[in-house]
Amino acid sequence: MKEEPPAPTPVILGIDDLRPLPWTTRIARSSGEGVKLLQEHRDSFIDELWLDHDLGGDDSILPVVTLMEEAAFNGRPFQIGTVFVHSANPIGAETVVRSLARWDYQVRRATV
Repeated sequence: MKEEPPAPTPVILGIDDLRPLPWTTRIARSSGEGVKLLQEHRDSFIDELWLDHDLGGDDSILPVVTLMEEAAFNGRPFQIGTVFVHSANPIGAETVVRSLARWDYQVRRATV
């Protein structure tokens, strides 16, 4: 009897300056780190991407959102199962949701 190979570990990325997000496989704490993290996973499937809008000081998730929008505009959107936006900033969170949904990313508001 043949044994089934183990299921691959899901790739769950988070970009948040403060929250621990213990279910993520990798986490970035700034927009710059977030851009690098996404670029490292450019050609692989990301099961979940968790985004916080405000990343401390003047930093926000917008450079990451811009990278994702540009990728979709160029016909090579990131391969992401679901993007979860978890932010205490309702206006910023809604901006992210609308921006990514416009490019056909599966995006939802979430609480953590």
